Amino acid sequence: MQKLFGTDGMRGEAGRFPLDASTIETVGRSLAVHLSEKLSRTPVIVIGRDTRESGPWLERSLLDGVCAVGAEYHSAGVITTPGVAYLTRALPADAGIVISASHNPYQDNGIKIFSPSGQKLDDETERLIESDIREQSATQKKPSPLSQSEPNEARALQGRYLDFLTTEIGQGLSLSHLSLVVDCANGAASKLAPRLLERLGANVTAINKEPNGRNINQNCGALHIETLQQRVVTAGADLGIAYDGDADRALFVDNDGGLVDGDSALWIFAKYLQKRRELAGEMVVATVMSNVGLEIALHSRGLRLIRTAVGDKYVLDELLRLGASLGGEQSGHIIFPRLSLAGDGLITTLFLLRAMTEAGTTLQKLSEGFTRYPQVLVNVRVKEKRPFSDIEAIQKLADETESKLSGQGRLLLRYSGTEPLARVMIEGPNQTEIEQYANDLAHVIRDTLGAL
Repeated sequence: MQKLFGTDGMRGEAGRFPLDASTIETVGRSLAVHLSEKLSRTPVIVIGRDTRESGPWLERSLLDGVCAVGAEYHSAGVITTPGVAYLTRALPADAGIVISASHNPYQDNGIKIFSPSGQKLDDETERLIESDIREQSATQKKPSPLSQSEPNEARALQGRYLDFLTTEIGQGLSLSHLSLVVDCANGAASKLAPRLLERLGANVTAINKEPNGRNINQNCGALHIETLQQRVVTAGADLGIAYDGDADRALFVDNDGGLVDGDSALWIFAKYLQKRRELAGEMVVATVMSNVGLEIALHSRGLRLIRTAVGDKYVLDELLRLGASLGGEQSGHIIFPRLSLAGDGLITTLFLLRAMTEAGTTLQKLSEGFTRYPQVLVNVRVKEKRPFSDIEAIQKLADETESKLSGQGRLLLRYSGTEPLARVMIEGPNQTEIEQYANDLAHVIRDTLGAL
């Protein structure tokens, strides 16, 4: 059996292996058993989900497995992924399980498991769960509905998370002077985000906040920012905020409708923390996909950009290894490890609004100083994935290209993890030049590795 847990948990089409009722029951039972063995006591598990129609029966299946071995559980109902991470730490629980497929369409779902620290479940336990799945009976279990007998507990847990955001993260922050448009993606933030921002005094217009089980991420939220951009301009709002389905990421729109993505947000936060002498190591951690313009902008302030592989797991690992205080992805997944080890779109929002409020200026002004460089991406179908450095013609041209970019651009050569593709990505100040560089490299890769 192939590895089921990736860098962001286990994900797939709901109802099909491994997101079928029998396998998910095995996940719940296996996690509870291995926690019990590790702790030598009855484990406590907290569970939350987003708004997909498959969420309730997947939660029921998980609980069937958890309860079968006598573990204690708490259901937070519909809540954000970082909300579960917070509750796992605050209750405290021994594990937190999120049923969500983040930005994927409603047909998909997934399982993310957090440790009490807020980090993803350790690899060793994931392998043990995969082993138990491998040995499970092939008998298919019919999904059973989720009992609604404990709504009071879910409301209390959601309220506890909101209180944490309001009183600890939002302490002293008044938003009474701001008009906000919030795109909730018909997802887990649909009730939480407007309530949080209104508590802090903002004038909030919430859109895409009526989930029906199938409209999560559908032409809305962080993946489809165009509607929010139009609404911000039409309403004359100060800014717009867009979440994805489980609200672990946030993107922003300034008062002129301009997009402020994760790279722009990292630039704003780096300046803010540097001014307060709170940017540990004078560094920011981001992935290989962050624009070279961010690296150049940070360098202009004497700051370093440390790059990792794509995935918030790798960003967090590097933040912890280096003792850094800020990291994230271009997609809007930002991590402040001193506040939470889980990327949290609502924390990111409050942090941005605090930076704006303290500066007494607009989001557009705060974004100044970061120039996004043009980017070209060319895919080449290949018959094999040999290291590029082993092929003299490719390595020679890559070296020449990096020399031409000479600190004012960036070349990234990599293979797709799921398809037989080589990816040539180049960023630089001149669109025509980088297109030529990328096409030249693609031509050499096609000649040496190209599929027939």
